[in-house]
Amino acid sequence: MEWSYRSAGELVAALRAGAVTSADLTEEAITRIERDDEVVNAICVPDFDRARAAARRADQALARGENRPLLGVPVTVKESYDVAGLPTTWGMPAHRDFVPAEDAVQVARLKDAGAVVLGKTNVPLGLQDIQSFNDIYGTTTNPWDPGRTSGGSSGGSAAALASGFGALSIGSDLAGSLRTPAHFCGVYAHKPTLGLAATRGMVAPSEPALPVDPDLAVVGPMARTAGDLTLLLDVMAGPDPLTHGVAHRPVLPPARHERLGDFRVLVLEDHPLIPTGSAVRAGVNRVADALVDGGARVERHSPLLPDLAEAATLYMQLLISGAVARFPVESLAEPSADDESLDAVRLRAMAFSHHDWLAANHRREVHRHGWRQLLAEFDAVVCPITPTPAFPHDHTPNPMERRIDIDGMAYPYFDQLVWAGLATMPGLPATAVPAGRSLEGLPVGVQLLGPMFEDRTPLRLAELLEQKTGGFRAPKRDAGIRQFR
Repeated sequence: MEWSYRSAGELVAALRAGAVTSADLTEEAITRIERDDEVVNAICVPDFDRARAAARRADQALARGENRPLLGVPVTVKESYDVAGLPTTWGMPAHRDFVPAEDAVQVARLKDAGAVVLGKTNVPLGLQDIQSFNDIYGTTTNPWDPGRTSGGSSGGSAAALASGFGALSIGSDLAGSLRTPAHFCGVYAHKPTLGLAATRGMVAPSEPALPVDPDLAVVGPMARTAGDLTLLLDVMAGPDPLTHGVAHRPVLPPARHERLGDFRVLVLEDHPLIPTGSAVRAGVNRVADALVDGGARVERHSPLLPDLAEAATLYMQLLISGAVARFPVESLAEPSADDESLDAVRLRAMAFSHHDWLAANHRREVHRHGWRQLLAEFDAVVCPITPTPAFPHDHTPNPMERRIDIDGMAYPYFDQLVWAGLATMPGLPATAVPAGRSLEGLPVGVQLLGPMFEDRTPLRLAELLEQKTGGFRAPKRDAGIRQFR
C-alpha cells in the first residue's frame, strides 16, 4: 500500500493500529523525494539520516504505547526555520554557511509531538517574493506545471505537499506566503490570528532568535486536508515559553457552527484596485454555490465591510516600511503628489517616519474595529488569494519591473498582494482551500477569513466545504513526473 498522499490524521491512526511503521512511511517519503524532486526542487535541505533515526525512535515509542499528536508522521519544514545542525539561509548567499545550534520553537514543538522531519523546503531570497527561487538552491517549480511558480515564500512546502513529500509542513505568512503557494499548488494552509503561534527561530540568519511578536507576520500549518490544518495548528498554537514562563496551549473557542447550513458568509470577488481573473472568479463562485447548496446564508455585499482600497493602502504602508527597516534599500525617486497608485504607495512607504507608521497603525485599529463589527454579522468572508492561478516563472531582477497578466492585461507585480493583505493587515485568521481548476488545469484556491482568535471557525468551514468540493487532488502527472526531466 502506498501512503504518500494519505492525510496526517489517517497516518496517525494507521501507526497507532500497527498497520504501518514510521520507518516504512519515512522510507517511502525519501524514495519519492529522491525519485521526483529533481524537477520540483521542493526539498532544498534533505535530512534523511536523522529522519530515519527519528522514525526508529517513533516506532519504539509507539511500541511502548506512547500517544503524541504526530508520533511517527513524516513532515517538512520551511527553510527559514532554524533546525539545529541544518543551514538557515533564507536563500541569501552571504549566509549559506550559517548553521544554528537550536531548533526554532515550532520545530521543537513538531519534534515534541513526535513528527519525523524529512528536511527543509525552498524559499525566495529573503522570503520577499511570490515565487521560490534563490542562488543557493535554485527554483522550485509547480507540481502541476514545471513552467510555473509554486508560489512564495512557502513555495517549497506547498510543492512538497502536492508532490506527496510528507503529510504536513510548516510555513510562514506576511504577504500571503502560506496562502498563495497553497492556492497555486492546490493544497490547504492556515494563516493564524496574529500572535497566536510563537515565531522565535523563524528569523533571518543575520538576526538573533529572540521571542518577539513581529508585526503582520505569522507562522502556520500547511496540509492536504482541512482537518490536518487543525491537527497541526493545535501543535503550533501557544505563546513563547521564554516570555510566558511555561509552554502552554491557548484555549481557542470552538467553531461558531458545526453544520454548513448554520454559517453566515460574505462572498467577495471584486477589488477596487485590481481585477479578478476569470479562473479565480470561477473558483470563488464554485465555493459560493457549495455554500448555498449546503444551506448557508450567503451575501455578496455589506455596508459593514471596511473600505478595501484604504485597507490595501494601509497594508502596503505597513508591509513595505517594515521590510525596508529589516532589509534596507537605496533611496528611490519620490512619486509625484498626484500619483495614488499602489506603486507610489510602496515607494513612499520606503521612507516612512515613525510618525507616519503610527498614523497608519491608528488607521489599522479603525479597520480592526470595522472587522469586529462585520464578523459579528457574518462568520466568515470568502474571497480570492491572488487574482490568478500560478503564473510562469519571472526572475526579472527588479521585481518592481515585473508585471502580472490578468486575462491579457498587465498589472504591477506586487498589486496582486492586496487580497492577501485583507487578512494580514488587521491580523485576522485566514484558511486557504482548494476551489477547483482553471481551464488550463491549474489549481485555484480561495481564502476563508474569520474573526480574530476564532481560528476554529474558518477551519471548520474549510472541513465542511471539503466535503462539498472535493478538496485536494494529486497532480495528474504524479505517476510520470519524470517525463518533464
